[in-house]
Amino acid sequence: MSNSAAVIAGAYPFAVLVALASLAPVAAYPFMKRITWWPQAWLGLVFTWGAPVGWVAMRSDRLDVLAALYAGSIFWCIGYDTIYALQDKEDDALVGVKSSALALGKHARPGIFICYALALALWTQAIREVRLEYYAPLALLPVAFHLLGQVARLKPDDGADALAKFRSNRFAGLLMFAACYVVGTA
Repeated sequence: MSNSAAVIAGAYPFAVLVALASLAPVAAYPFMKRITWWPQAWLGLVFTWGAPVGWVAMRSDRLDVLAALYAGSIFWCIGYDTIYALQDKEDDALVGVKSSALALGKHARPGIFICYALALALWTQAIREVRLEYYAPLALLPVAFHLLGQVARLKPDDGADALAKFRSNRFAGLLMFAACYVVGTA
């Protein structure tokens, strides 16, 4: 067995434990709209849990890079799920559930911008930690333009627009994957 295969085989049981640790937060998520104005933050924690699971399955070092990658993904999730929540503001208020869209109110666009900016800053930090070349974070430019373009063109009071912007995050995820691929194989 090669050294890298031994490391992966040793990390696998820990990855299973990390994956199992997600069960309680996932089970708690449906109640978060009744507990906090920021259920999108809880969703970010559980929806992006795959990053720590995948990381520890492949390696057990560089937890600083994992932390930046995971935190950035959480902020991205908060941003795009806040966009999704914009289309449900009236219904959520009517039935008495909470959301970041309601908490932010007329400041939704700046709030989403801050989430996306934090995501990009944290992802930049992660890339800078694994690639010391000054130009490595440039791989994030396409995803940055996409996310910031969403915010610039967002119509917070238009449900159809919010849904379209939310759905465009599939492409943002593809761009982020491409950035990680380029950085990882360069």
